[in-house]
Amino acid sequence: MKTHPLDIRQLYNNFDAPVVAFDCGQRCAAYNSSGLPFCCDICRAVPAALQPEWDYLRPNTDLWHVWRGDECESAPEDPQNLLDETPEHMLLLACLGPDRCQRQYRALSCRQFPFFPYITSDLRFLGLAYDWEFDALCWVISHLDQVTGEYRQQFIQTYDNLFAAWPAELMSYALRSQDMRECFIERRRRIPLLHRNGEAYLISPSSERMQRVSPERLPTMGYYHSTQ
Repeated sequence: MKTHPLDIRQLYNNFDAPVVAFDCGQRCAAYNSSGLPFCCDICRAVPAALQPEWDYLRPNTDLWHVWRGDECESAPEDPQNLLDETPEHMLLLACLGPDRCQRQYRALSCRQFPFFPYITSDLRFLGLAYDWEFDALCWVISHLDQVTGEYRQQFIQTYDNLFAAWPAELMSYALRSQDMRECFIERRRRIPLLHRNGEAYLISPSSERMQRVSPERLPTMGYYHSTQ
């Protein structure tokens, strides 16, 4: 698929709103043995960046280095598996850590966490689904009602622009969405979605039918099952 040049600085500037109105890392760090927010712990989550992002970040900041796989005594999973699963147009990165974060140089994968663009089986980008591998760890996933409208709007606009310039990225997230549907069929659960229209829905993973729902009524999970 044909791609077009990306203005990474513009993408970052237009996708800079915090997920919620406060530092949600303070809500989850207490449950991580490292004392770090799960999303900022390289031993829990390895960020990935588009090659044009790395081309921009490398000369402009010392925040990032290419992930080596030896940054942790116990990696999130086998390092070779992670490398094998990384698309050719992306690379894995590691950063200096949250205490030394340069927020203006956060990668798109940091800005989108814990979400990814949900793509239907007929290739429509509907809105924000969450990374279900973190559903027991990430405070935001258990409090989707706290996600700001500004963040949702910036997320959608960013990925609308990215998919227009890089159609292969839409296909990559279509596969990710299909993986989620298969997982939630096995779990016998519906998929929560923050729709681009501003509403929240539960999606049947088998039929893809949607039911509108109040986000306040979505379940809490993991460490946050009985907390606020």
